[in-house]
Amino acid sequence: MSTPENEMTSTHERTAAETPEGPDGTPEGAATSLRNDTPATDPRAHCAIDTDGRITFRLPPATTPHPQLLLRLRPRKGRPETTLHVLDLEPDRADGHRHAVLEPHPVLDEGRWDVYLLPEPGAERLRLRPGLRDLRTLVDGHLRERPSPVAVRIPYATKDGFLALRTWRRTAHAEARAIGVEGRLLTVTARLHGAELDDDATVRLRLRGTDTVHTLRPRTDDDGKGFSFTAGPGDLTADGGGAGRIWDVFVRPTAAAKPIRVARLLDDVADRKHVHVYPAIEADGSTFRPYYTVDNDLAIEAT
Repeated sequence: MSTPENEMTSTHERTAAETPEGPDGTPEGAATSLRNDTPATDPRAHCAIDTDGRITFRLPPATTPHPQLLLRLRPRKGRPETTLHVLDLEPDRADGHRHAVLEPHPVLDEGRWDVYLLPEPGAERLRLRPGLRDLRTLVDGHLRERPSPVAVRIPYATKDGFLALRTWRRTAHAEARAIGVEGRLLTVTARLHGAELDDDATVRLRLRGTDTVHTLRPRTDDDGKGFSFTAGPGDLTADGGGAGRIWDVFVRPTAAAKPIRVARLLDDVADRKHVHVYPAIEADGSTFRPYYTVDNDLAIEAT
């Protein structure tokens, strides 16, 4: 197996493992309001996102003249914070509420961004709780073509009820669309963004933590973007015939290209591991089940 696959997977998995997060008990909806058990005195922010990834935050009128919104990239465990993004909160003429706009560029680093209120520049920051999150434009986000780099932003509520952004930034991305389990076969349909498939494109199943790679030939669409593949028990067994543990799924657009992780990022679900659950394939004394990782990457568990 080539080095890029090892590097891509280990980086994504390590980041998620050190900063675990999940939804607040319910699937992310098109528009979601604050939970009833959060303190009423905590500052809150409404937010809405458009098709370009532009996010508008809206807060109540401020008691200070120069409030700001601060986004902090959550650092890995035991590391200091290094990346901050500050936005001025401008007053609305109609009702005095404050708003800040996070433009699509610059593209945010991949990770989780906590959202704070700065009453004044240099003042102590206050963690914000979510008000209304209008995510309607994200629901059909998989239908739009994305150029390279593929940048994704999803506002969400953390487990402890605060506002945060889940972001991805990848040179190219393979969006999983449909996952079908029938009999002893698993079929995945996906679409490539930020790159194109060549005649020698391959799907690569890598056994996590090893150099074991199984290569499959995908069925490709005429536009060089869409593809699908089918895997059976024979494609998900390790050397010696035993079932491996976890197989990570990649597509290699050309023989010379770096492998691209197959994932599902282009909608309104920030954490889908426990939201999308698929049936398992049982064959030859083993069970194979597709699932999404904590980074929303596609994997197949074999037990």
